[in-house]
Amino acid sequence: MSESVLKPNSIWNIPNILTLMRIAAIPLMVFLLMTGEKEPCFWASALFSVASFTDWLDGYLARKMGIVTVFGKFLDPIADKLIVMAALIMITPLGRVPAWMVLVILGREIIITGLRGIASSEGIVIAASDLGKFKTIFQIVAIIALLLHYDYPWLFSSSNPLFLVNMHNVGMFYLWIAFIITVWSGVDYLFKFIKIIAR
Repeated sequence: MSESVLKPNSIWNIPNILTLMRIAAIPLMVFLLMTGEKEPCFWASALFSVASFTDWLDGYLARKMGIVTVFGKFLDPIADKLIVMAALIMITPLGRVPAWMVLVILGREIIITGLRGIASSEGIVIAASDLGKFKTIFQIVAIIALLLHYDYPWLFSSSNPLFLVNMHNVGMFYLWIAFIITVWSGVDYLFKFIKIIAR
């Protein structure tokens, strides 16, 4: 590998590579969810979990190593939205989540992304609220559980097979929380945007 590729501020740094790996994992996750069967869904959930961890890890490493790049800032949120969208879209025809709920969640992401683009082009800075962080956390937990979907022994231990947890119900519980926060944070951002441009 050439010396220029190894420069800290090159797009080929560890955080950006982790982000690209997250995007590369999407087709494999989609493939695993094609049948909706228990074992492939388990591995799809595991893959989504690892990808979600790299979302935190690449941001942490970028700040720790001082290699926050424009490419990373652009690609990281896109990777996050792509893998969430892919998971939700794939489990919708499996009957694991209502289509209208997925439509609202994805619609919110598209609208807010568009508003952020407009704000950025006009030099407008809108402070991010903690609602977005909570939304992401609950979304990730919900999707992991919805991908698992089936009944599993408590703590995934076979020592007490009589105590089963329905992961679909767990996922829907957290998805409803994520849905409320998603709408709430979207409306909050929209009002902030309108308030600033109306000055």
